[in-house]
Amino acid sequence: MKRILVVDDDGASCELLREIFAAEGWEAESALSPEEALAAAARGRFDLVVSDINLGAAQTGLDILRELRETCPVILVTGFGTLDAAVEAAREGAWDFVSKPFKVGEVVATARRALERGPAGAGADEGDAVENLSSRYERAGLVGRAPVMIELYKEIARVAPSRSTVLVVGESGTGKELVARSIHKHGPRAPRAFVAVNCGAFTETLLESELFGYTRGSFTGATSDHKGLWEEAEGGTLFLDEVGETSPAMQVKLLRALQEGEIRRVGSTRPVIVDARVVAATNRDLEKEVAAGRFREDLFYRLSVVSLRVPPLRERRGDVPLLAERFLRAASENAGRGRLRLSEGALNRLVAYDWPGNVRELESAVEYAALHARGAEVAAEDLPPKLQSAEVRQAASRSPLAALYEDLPSLDELERRYLLHVLEATGGNRTRTAEILRIDRRTLYRMAERFRIKLDEEP
Repeated sequence: MKRILVVDDDGASCELLREIFAAEGWEAESALSPEEALAAAARGRFDLVVSDINLGAAQTGLDILRELRETCPVILVTGFGTLDAAVEAAREGAWDFVSKPFKVGEVVATARRALERGPAGAGADEGDAVENLSSRYERAGLVGRAPVMIELYKEIARVAPSRSTVLVVGESGTGKELVARSIHKHGPRAPRAFVAVNCGAFTETLLESELFGYTRGSFTGATSDHKGLWEEAEGGTLFLDEVGETSPAMQVKLLRALQEGEIRRVGSTRPVIVDARVVAATNRDLEKEVAAGRFREDLFYRLSVVSLRVPPLRERRGDVPLLAERFLRAASENAGRGRLRLSEGALNRLVAYDWPGNVRELESAVEYAALHARGAEVAAEDLPPKLQSAEVRQAASRSPLAALYEDLPSLDELERRYLLHVLEATGGNRTRTAEILRIDRRTLYRMAERFRIKLDEEP
């Protein structure tokens, strides 16, 4: 029988995981602290460790990971965190991540894969370990808890350490440049420059001179030698945004530079060797563009050694409240107003809308609402006109929180999940959390104590 060690300072969470694993025919033992966990591991061998990251102690789940990763796979469980923590865990050799509130099927499937393959040191890829709830606010929106975002975080951690070119695809406004910046930030080139160029913003001639530079006298106005952006990215990362907009002639030049690792300034015959990692992005379907003869097939394959897809916002509606709260916080400050909050009706409409402009459109909508709010609360009527349609109102009447109970949890577990959800949406603000739950702060403290949830200091 497979033996699993569950580590969490929340006794209810430990018991829930024990019951889940027991139902699968696995033997599970629990520990409420890092010390208990390491003592249990010293007494006998486990086939798998499932540990929360934040254990309310000096040691964390990462410390348990470092101690036990050579003996068995370690799955980390987290409710809050950052992409930085995800990459750190990947480098330390975690098997995988499971996010709170977790789904039973997800936990069982992840545990079964780990039990079948064994310790991370026995053949699992280092990058298999990166699933994290990203709660760090970044203005353009690379933040989210949805499974599709978690998979994206995994891929970023996998590709960041390499030299391979990466093609980032996704609709406009999804945050493709943020993905490129994250790849740069978490790789060995982070200390050097990240240089971004929008290929669709220049004519073919201007793009060539901007990218490759030019020599004095090569064209009218070229009064001195000029270093191009590709050279500026020496040792770092060159981000080619909207690469699908380049002309056939420019595509030939890009292919040559990528294949040979060298460029030629406009007006020069002397090659310049440049070491820059290239990350490209497009909102076009380049495979269709290749089939239509508008994009070179050989350049497509050179750019897409690794391809990452940034999901549109409609595929991760559960992240809308998280993003909206952060955008509202920034919009309130920019408007010189006090702290605003979203009404339930406004939040429901934001979740129900399809967001063809994705995160960028959401940010604009929240800023509009902050400027039109008549009080401390943003009402549904304060949102832009496109969110006032009968279709959006009808969709908003359906609950946006169904994901909290898809796996049919107990009432206690549902209450715990909802409390965590509201705390996340309010940024840990106790007063606002109590208002949303319609309880007093003393009751909130008792709930947090009952579920062993640690409340942050008042922002």
